[in-house]
Amino acid sequence: MDAVIFDLDGVLVDSETTWDEVRRAVVAEHGGTWRPEATRAQQGMSTPEWANYLVETLGARLTPDEIARTVIDEMAARYADRPPVIDGADQVVREISRHWPVAIASSSPPVLIHSFLTACDLTSLVPVAVSSEEVAAGKPAPDVYLRAAMLLNVEASRCAAVEDSTNGLRAAFAADMTVFAVPNPHFPPDPAVLRDATVLPNLAALPRSLSDAAHSGK
Repeated sequence: MDAVIFDLDGVLVDSETTWDEVRRAVVAEHGGTWRPEATRAQQGMSTPEWANYLVETLGARLTPDEIARTVIDEMAARYADRPPVIDGADQVVREISRHWPVAIASSSPPVLIHSFLTACDLTSLVPVAVSSEEVAAGKPAPDVYLRAAMLLNVEASRCAAVEDSTNGLRAAFAADMTVFAVPNPHFPPDPAVLRDATVLPNLAALPRSLSDAAHSGK
């Protein structure tokens, strides 16, 4: 392995339930109807993709641009003091950055990615941070991972990806990366997608698992 690329939501920041809560509230406030499958369907979508979904599929009576701005503004407000960083996540990133180049490949908008990096004082240690807003398609398409690898100047097949959700795992596999899964406890990934991943009990187990994989030649 020549680099490690992290997802953000659900891996480094415990924000999946917050995204869900904010989107549900905005849809309800603007005349839409939430569907049972809506939460999982949106995991990994880029901002334009989930904004269209809230309007076209769930029926919120705003334009996609308006609903994206409303949701992101509320998320930014909730991140204002400090993002909901998963315990020890910043220390894990620091430890791994001592051995490999590190990047973030996330479906979150750039403002929230940079909020996390700034709050944890990781900006200098994470030279590449890509939002799926900046590529053609969100997860499960591999675009955001491929872009992060390119910016690191590393072959995608030489990267490890750290993910928690079904669509994120599919994106990392589609990018031909070695995949480490930290399953999201709130929205567990499809067991079938986990079969080819190295499944970890928590993020704290990642440094040892990466080291073991590197020494075994995976």
